[in-house]
Amino acid sequence: MKAILFLFLVFSGFSVFAQSTTSKETQIKLATLAAPEDQRADATVYGFDGTLLRKGSNQTVCLGDDPSREGLSVSCYHISAQPFMERGWALRKEGKNAQEIFDIREAESKASKLQLPDQGATLHALTAEHSDVNWETGEAKNTYTRSVVYIPWATAESTGLPLKPASPGLPWIMDPGTHRAHIMINPARD
Repeated sequence: MKAILFLFLVFSGFSVFAQSTTSKETQIKLATLAAPEDQRADATVYGFDGTLLRKGSNQTVCLGDDPSREGLSVSCYHISAQPFMERGWALRKEGKNAQEIFDIREAESKASKLQLPDQGATLHALTAEHSDVNWETGEAKNTYTRSVVYIPWATAESTGLPLKPASPGLPWIMDPGTHRAHIMINPARD
Protein backbone atom coordinates (compact mmCIF):
# COMPACT_ATOMS: atom_id res chain seq x y z
CA MET A 1 0.00 0.00 0.00
CA LYS A 2 2.81 2.40 0.89
CA ALA A 3 4.46 1.69 -2.47
CA ILE A 4 1.25 2.58 -4.31
CA LEU A 5 0.88 5.79 -2.27
CA PHE A 6 4.53 6.66 -2.93
CA LEU A 7 4.11 6.15 -6.68
CA PHE A 8 0.94 8.25 -6.66
CA LEU A 9 2.76 11.08 -4.86
CA VAL A 10 5.77 10.83 -7.17
CA PHE A 11 3.66 10.92 -10.31
CA SER A 12 1.40 13.64 -8.92
CA GLY A 13 4.41 15.72 -8.00
CA PHE A 14 6.00 15.09 -11.37
CA SER A 15 2.83 16.21 -13.13
CA VAL A 16 2.64 19.47 -11.20
CA PHE A 17 6.38 20.03 -11.64
CA ALA A 18 6.19 19.42 -15.39
CA GLN A 19 3.42 21.99 -15.77
CA SER A 20 5.30 24.58 -13.72
CA THR A 21 8.50 24.17 -15.75
CA THR A 22 7.16 25.42 -19.06
CA SER A 23 10.17 26.59 -21.07
CA LYS A 24 11.12 30.24 -21.05
CA GLU A 25 10.37 30.49 -24.78
CA THR A 26 6.89 29.00 -24.30
CA GLN A 27 6.18 31.30 -21.34
CA ILE A 28 7.10 34.27 -23.56
CA LYS A 29 4.98 33.03 -26.44
CA LEU A 30 1.95 32.50 -24.20
CA ALA A 31 2.37 35.84 -22.41
CA THR A 32 2.57 37.82 -25.63
CA LEU A 33 -0.68 36.33 -26.94
CA ALA A 34 -2.42 39.11 -24.98
CA ALA A 35 -0.57 41.85 -26.89
CA PRO A 36 -1.70 43.31 -30.19
CA GLU A 37 0.00 41.21 -32.87
CA ASP A 38 2.22 44.06 -34.12
CA GLN A 39 3.64 44.57 -30.59
CA ARG A 40 4.46 40.97 -29.62
CA ALA A 41 7.97 40.56 -31.05
CA ASP A 42 9.42 43.57 -29.23
CA ALA A 43 7.48 43.39 -25.94
CA THR A 44 9.16 43.08 -22.56
CA VAL A 45 7.99 39.90 -20.82
CA TYR A 46 7.89 39.04 -17.12
CA GLY A 47 6.99 35.77 -15.48
CA PHE A 48 3.86 35.78 -13.30
CA ASP A 49 6.07 36.52 -10.27
CA GLY A 50 7.80 39.54 -11.81
CA THR A 51 10.93 37.71 -13.00
CA LEU A 52 12.21 39.29 -16.22
CA LEU A 53 12.04 36.74 -19.06
CA ARG A 54 12.86 39.07 -21.97
CA LYS A 55 13.80 42.75 -22.24
CA GLY A 56 11.87 44.35 -25.08
CA SER A 57 12.25 47.52 -27.09
CA ASN A 58 8.71 48.87 -27.44
CA GLN A 59 6.08 50.28 -25.09
CA THR A 60 4.41 46.91 -24.36
CA VAL A 61 4.99 44.84 -21.22
CA CYS A 62 3.54 41.33 -20.86
CA LEU A 63 2.97 39.25 -17.78
CA GLY A 64 3.10 35.45 -17.94
CA ASP A 65 0.73 32.81 -16.66
CA ASP A 66 0.71 31.61 -13.05
CA PRO A 67 1.20 27.82 -13.33
CA SER A 68 -0.47 27.24 -9.96
CA ARG A 69 -3.82 28.39 -11.36
CA GLU A 70 -6.07 26.42 -13.68
CA GLY A 71 -6.11 27.52 -17.32
CA LEU A 72 -4.26 30.34 -19.02
CA SER A 73 -4.37 33.94 -17.85
CA VAL A 74 -1.86 36.41 -19.31
CA SER A 75 -1.86 40.15 -19.80
CA CYS A 76 -0.01 42.91 -21.62
CA TYR A 77 -0.04 46.59 -20.75
CA HIS A 78 1.52 49.95 -21.58
CA ILE A 79 4.91 50.58 -19.96
CA SER A 80 3.57 53.65 -18.11
CA ALA A 81 1.76 51.22 -15.76
CA GLN A 82 5.00 49.42 -14.81
CA PRO A 83 5.63 51.22 -11.47
CA PHE A 84 2.05 50.36 -10.43
CA MET A 85 2.53 46.70 -11.41
CA GLU A 86 5.95 46.38 -9.74
CA ARG A 87 4.58 47.79 -6.50
CA GLY A 88 1.81 45.19 -6.58
CA TRP A 89 4.36 42.38 -7.09
CA ALA A 90 6.43 43.63 -4.15
CA LEU A 91 3.40 43.83 -1.87
CA ARG A 92 2.26 40.32 -2.86
CA LYS A 93 5.75 39.00 -2.03
CA GLU A 94 5.33 40.61 1.40
CA GLY A 95 2.18 38.53 1.85
CA LYS A 96 -0.36 41.35 1.45
CA ASN A 97 -3.87 40.44 0.32
CA ALA A 98 -5.79 42.15 -2.51
CA GLN A 99 -7.48 44.72 -0.26
CA GLU A 100 -4.22 45.61 1.51
CA ILE A 101 -2.49 46.05 -1.86
CA PHE A 102 -5.32 48.29 -3.08
CA ASP A 103 -5.22 50.41 0.09
CA ILE A 104 -1.42 50.78 0.13
CA ARG A 105 -1.21 51.73 -3.54
CA GLU A 106 -4.12 54.15 -3.09
CA ALA A 107 -2.37 55.90 -0.20
CA GLU A 108 0.99 55.96 -1.98
CA SER A 109 -0.64 57.36 -5.12
CA LYS A 110 -2.37 60.14 -3.19
CA ALA A 111 0.95 60.97 -1.50
CA SER A 112 2.69 61.06 -4.92
CA LYS A 113 4.96 58.20 -3.83
CA LEU A 114 3.67 55.86 -6.55
CA GLN A 115 3.77 56.96 -10.17
CA LEU A 116 0.58 56.24 -12.12
CA PRO A 117 -0.01 56.58 -15.86
CA ASP A 118 -0.81 60.24 -16.53
CA GLN A 119 -2.76 59.39 -19.67
CA GLY A 120 -4.88 56.37 -20.45
CA ALA A 121 -2.80 53.20 -20.27
CA THR A 122 -4.21 50.08 -21.91
CA LEU A 123 -4.08 46.54 -20.55
CA HIS A 124 -5.24 43.46 -22.48
CA ALA A 125 -6.02 40.26 -20.54
CA LEU A 126 -6.26 36.96 -22.38
CA THR A 127 -7.66 33.75 -20.88
CA ALA A 128 -8.22 30.19 -22.08
CA GLU A 129 -9.30 26.89 -20.59
CA HIS A 130 -6.45 24.56 -19.60
CA SER A 131 -7.46 22.02 -22.25
CA ASP A 132 -7.29 24.70 -24.97
CA VAL A 133 -3.59 25.41 -24.38
CA ASN A 134 -0.62 23.50 -25.71
CA TRP A 135 1.77 24.06 -22.80
CA GLU A 136 4.75 22.78 -24.82
CA THR A 137 4.36 24.88 -27.99
CA GLY A 138 2.71 27.99 -26.54
CA GLU A 139 -0.35 27.80 -28.75
CA ALA A 140 -3.88 28.42 -27.50
CA LYS A 141 -7.34 28.22 -29.02
CA ASN A 142 -10.75 29.48 -27.93
CA THR A 143 -9.13 32.43 -26.15
CA TYR A 144 -11.01 35.39 -24.72
CA THR A 145 -9.54 38.88 -24.48
CA ARG A 146 -10.87 41.79 -22.49
CA SER A 147 -9.36 45.26 -22.38
CA VAL A 148 -8.87 47.86 -19.68
CA VAL A 149 -7.85 51.49 -20.01
CA TYR A 150 -6.44 52.89 -16.74
CA ILE A 151 -7.56 56.47 -16.09
CA PRO A 152 -6.57 57.17 -12.46
CA TRP A 153 -9.06 59.19 -10.40
CA ALA A 154 -11.68 59.32 -13.19
CA THR A 155 -15.35 59.02 -12.29
CA ALA A 156 -18.60 58.27 -14.10
CA GLU A 157 -19.30 62.00 -13.96
CA SER A 158 -15.93 63.02 -15.43
CA THR A 159 -16.10 60.49 -18.26
CA GLY A 160 -19.79 59.95 -18.97
CA LEU A 161 -19.26 56.20 -18.62
CA PRO A 162 -21.80 54.04 -16.80
CA LEU A 163 -20.92 52.03 -13.67
CA LYS A 164 -21.84 48.75 -15.38
CA PRO A 165 -22.00 47.64 -19.01
CA ALA A 166 -25.22 48.49 -20.82
CA SER A 167 -24.67 45.36 -22.93
CA PRO A 168 -21.74 43.05 -23.83
CA GLY A 169 -18.88 44.92 -25.45
CA LEU A 170 -19.86 48.39 -24.30
CA PRO A 171 -17.38 50.24 -22.06
CA TRP A 172 -18.01 51.04 -18.41
CA ILE A 173 -15.95 52.44 -15.53
CA MET A 174 -14.69 50.31 -12.66
CA ASP A 175 -13.17 51.54 -9.38
CA PRO A 176 -14.23 55.14 -10.16
CA GLY A 177 -12.55 57.93 -8.20
CA THR A 178 -9.60 55.74 -7.16
CA HIS A 179 -6.03 55.26 -8.31
CA ARG A 180 -7.29 52.11 -10.10
CA ALA A 181 -10.13 53.75 -12.03
CA HIS A 182 -10.35 52.11 -15.43
CA ILE A 183 -12.56 51.63 -18.44
CA MET A 184 -13.62 48.00 -18.84
CA ILE A 185 -14.32 46.57 -22.29
CA ASN A 186 -15.57 43.00 -22.18
CA PRO A 187 -16.54 41.70 -25.64
CA ALA A 188 -19.41 39.27 -25.88
CA ARG A 189 -18.23 35.66 -25.65
CA ASP A 190 -18.76 33.42 -28.67
